[in-house]
Amino acid sequence: MGLAAEREGGGEASVRPVSVVDGVYDSIYERLMSLEIAPGARIPIDVIARDLNVSQTPVREAMSRLEREGLVRKAHLIGYSAAPQLTRKQFEDLFNFRLLLEPDGARLAAMNMTPEVLTGLEEAAADMGHGEPPVDRTSRYSRFARTDAHFHDRILKIAGNEVMRHALADQHIHLHLFRLMFHTRVTQEALEEHESLLSAFRAGDPAAAEAAMREHISRSRDRLLSAFE
Repeated sequence: MGLAAEREGGGEASVRPVSVVDGVYDSIYERLMSLEIAPGARIPIDVIARDLNVSQTPVREAMSRLEREGLVRKAHLIGYSAAPQLTRKQFEDLFNFRLLLEPDGARLAAMNMTPEVLTGLEEAAADMGHGEPPVDRTSRYSRFARTDAHFHDRILKIAGNEVMRHALADQHIHLHLFRLMFHTRVTQEALEEHESLLSAFRAGDPAAAEAAMREHISRSRDRLLSAFE
């Protein structure tokens, strides 16, 4: 996709800007997730626009999306900057929060599971391991962060407790955690743990699903502790 397409005229004018914003969003997102844009660093709109060869309008729209996801912050008279990295205390609080909610969410999801819903969840899990081949390690890793968040959100959606689901979504947990994870082992172990979850769902076993989710979150926490050493 050419980002400069934003400046083209013609009958697709009403469609092109959306794809331009998506491209700008993807580019900034990957830089944030890979720490190419360091936590706390300023992100000048004009510099990004020149770098991507677009006007400032799609950059502003992309930054607004990233702000809603908690990856950037906006300050009066200063502009946008990358969100600071999690502290050890914030990290521990987030995992304690996950352990309170997500295992029970998995239990509820197992109780509500149907063959059709299970198929959709299996497809979401497969998308993490396969999907379209990314062009490099950075895009592969940032893509995994998105698909992992989607997988966990689908489980909570199946659980049927929207208060629980929105409480977790509002913390943007996966996006913040994956910025810690970028230089550590993650994807293969997470995929194996997701398969244990799916096995419990296939068996229609709420207790096993709860235990598998608790194990997955606990192991994720252990993998990430090295980021604070």
